[in-house]
Order: sequence, then C-alpha cells, then structure tokens
Amino acid sequence: MQNGIVTILGSGTSQGVPVIACDCNVCQSNSTKDNRTRSSIMISTKDENYVIDSGPDFRQQMLREKVKSLKGIIFTHEHKDHVAGLDDVRGFNYREKRKMEVYVTAQVEEALRREFHYVFAENRYPGIPKIEVKQINLDPFHLDENLTLIPIQVFHSLLPVLGFRFGDFTYITDAKTISEQEINKVKGTKTLIINALHRNSHVSHFNLEEALRFIQEINPEKAYLTHISHLFGKQEEIEKELPKNVFVAYDGLKLPFSF
Repeated sequence: MQNGIVTILGSGTSQGVPVIACDCNVCQSNSTKDNRTRSSIMISTKDENYVIDSGPDFRQQMLREKVKSLKGIIFTHEHKDHVAGLDDVRGFNYREKRKMEVYVTAQVEEALRREFHYVFAENRYPGIPKIEVKQINLDPFHLDENLTLIPIQVFHSLLPVLGFRFGDFTYITDAKTISEQEINKVKGTKTLIINALHRNSHVSHFNLEEALRFIQEINPEKAYLTHISHLFGKQEEIEKELPKNVFVAYDGLKLPFSF
C-alpha cells in the first residue's frame, strides 16, 4: 500500500468564479474559497505528478501550486474548459527534457488534433508543445508501475465523459447520468469528488440533490463537491446545508489517498 496526495487545482465551472462582469455577492466575495478556477486535480505520488484536465487556468494553477515536475495529463473530455491549457506544457518540456504523456479517448484525440493542429503538424514550428499520445478506453490503465486508473464512463448530457478511480479515491466531473455498471466501479471508494453545479436542475450536470443522492448510494467516508457555479452560493453558505461527511471542494485543497 502506498500513499499519495490529490490537489484540487480548480473547483469552478466553465466560466470560473468570479464570472466576468458579474456583480453577485459570490463573485464579489472576499473569501479565497469563493475564487474558483476551472475544474482540475493533480495526483501526486512520491515519484511523479499527473493532472486530470488542463483547462484555461492550467498555467495559473501550476504557478500557484509551484509545480516543478509533471509527467502526464489525463483528459476527461474535449470541452475547452478542460483542454484549453494544453499549450502550456511547454514549460515542463523545456525543464524536464521529455514529452508530456497525454491520455485520451479516440474522441478527445480527434478534438485535440483539431484544436491544437500545430502540435501534430508534420513540419513543426520550433517551441511547440511536445506530447506523447496514449489512447485509452474503458479498460484500466497504468500511469506507472503501481498507480492504476479505472475509467468510469458518465454522460454530460449526451457527451461521454470519463471519471477516474485510483486506489480508494474517485474523481468525477461533468456528470449528469451514470449507469449502474459504472456506479459499481465507484463503490468502496473512501474519498469521492463529484460535480454539483448548483441547486436547480441542469441539462448536463448534477445539481445538489442529484449529487447528494449519488453520494448516498456510494457511501464514501468523505465526499467533496466540485464544478461549483456562482449561482450555488458562497462556500460557507453551501456547507451549512450538507451532510456531515460532505464538503465543498476549493482551489488548493489537498486530500490523501492510498493505492
């Protein structure tokens, strides 16, 4: 048994919090816990760091956490708030003299080839990101000798999205529906991170009620809500109405896991 740390790099929605040009009390909050960059986590073992999703705030998140080494990025899906920061792996390419491992489904790879066409060009411009694509599906895969990720397929409206379980920890974002077969992969998790956009129903995200129902079914020791909208409320307000084992994730939060 080995131990690692999960860092919440970002806990916000596609717009982040504060939202541009918004004067609501959440966006004007003085609490750092109400400032949310786009959803992402970092998995750290004694040997390496890996990031799940590199959104538009990837550079800011790496600087904030003072990350000096990063071996790979695992993508949940192809929406811009989850892939837009890929270009900024260049700093790690230069420092570590190695390609960035990029774990993607065939659908996500197709989107990356479209959005970052210059990375895949035959005649490559000097200084572009250097990546090594590793295609994944629903089969478990290894990041290194000891760390295995189990993909969990969820649906973001009609779009397939991957969550991931590693050891006693599960991370799921952008979920609206999850089949019983995939839910069974999550059962036994000690720590669960799950998206909960806000209180009202939404076409492509769990709201609070749906997230709490899912948490109750999984029954982890602790659960954390992520992908939080400014419409949800302030951190301290949300936590007052949650069960004792459920918390609101915030940027910079660090959580242990075993694998």
